[in-house]
Amino acid sequence: MESAIPQHLETERTRHKRVPDDYQPPYPSFVARYKPAVSRVVMAYFGVQYRGTAPAAATEALLEIAKGFSAESGPLHWDRARYVDQAGHETIVSVGYWDDTARFDAWFEPERAAWTGRQREGVGTFIEVLRPVVARHETLFSSPDRTEGVAAIAGGMSGEVQEHAYWGGMRDRIPLSQTDAMAPGGAPELIRDGARLRVMAHDNLCLIRSGQDWSDTEASERKLYLDDVEPVLREGMDFLRDQGLAIGCYANRYMQVLQADGSVSEKSYGQSWWKSLAALERWAESHPTHVRIFGAAMKYLSTLGPSARLRLYHEVTVAAADEQFFEYRDCHPKTGMLAAVETVAA
Repeated sequence: MESAIPQHLETERTRHKRVPDDYQPPYPSFVARYKPAVSRVVMAYFGVQYRGTAPAAATEALLEIAKGFSAESGPLHWDRARYVDQAGHETIVSVGYWDDTARFDAWFEPERAAWTGRQREGVGTFIEVLRPVVARHETLFSSPDRTEGVAAIAGGMSGEVQEHAYWGGMRDRIPLSQTDAMAPGGAPELIRDGARLRVMAHDNLCLIRSGQDWSDTEASERKLYLDDVEPVLREGMDFLRDQGLAIGCYANRYMQVLQADGSVSEKSYGQSWWKSLAALERWAESHPTHVRIFGAAMKYLSTLGPSARLRLYHEVTVAAADEQFFEYRDCHPKTGMLAAVETVAA
């Protein structure tokens, strides 16, 4: 049994784990392992939003960012997903991952200028970037043989890890939690740069991407997931999207992952920005919407046991203030981190 925290990031604890040293989790889970030379990762979300049928400018933007992602200094991995937001806007997000900040920096400025630097007819664009040191980041996978998100750029996967299947495991997997409470500091502020709106968030902002992959399931298991689990998950995701601000969730997107040809895959993920890891933990542990999600998932997994083919994963980052970048152009005022600040029409 391994620790989720890699050996080179282990330090003497001043803050204790939620479980004793001899804790044995009831089922296996795994984490991504970066090479020790990787000190920081980058996750960059490029979004486009519009109403109704996709205007030509949206199609053009998506082709442009795909081309940018394929450039020499582009991401080591990227994917694309879609959802309809609380204002009824179709939103398509392309997210790229890097393990080299110098490579990202060389790539980013011209791509930023092209993405939010000009108006696109009938289209809003946004960029949301985190570049955390790996000590501020954790992942968890139900299976070690298929990666998603930022784990796709890691050097490999761990063996079975100890810190999971209990409330508090998410925090215990983040190396910085050994010595730091990771409490939020400050309040989000809006900065205007012409037509661009930039949000300066605050220290220890939290991001979670939590995904489901049912592409390997057979008919009966797929029906069980889609009939009994997914509707409960969607209800919780919609709550965070529409009412999350009151409990510390600035924004939530429940996304359908798209295949290379633009069709919808049998994968989804929720991606949300939180005021703090503690706020995310409170929702996960005690809010009725997540209690129902957890209950439906446990019933599903207990029914199927080891034969379950559903794959689950997540990645969680608690980012320092200088590891964040949020910029929006012609987006409605509840888009992403704009929801965290009071905005008026430009």
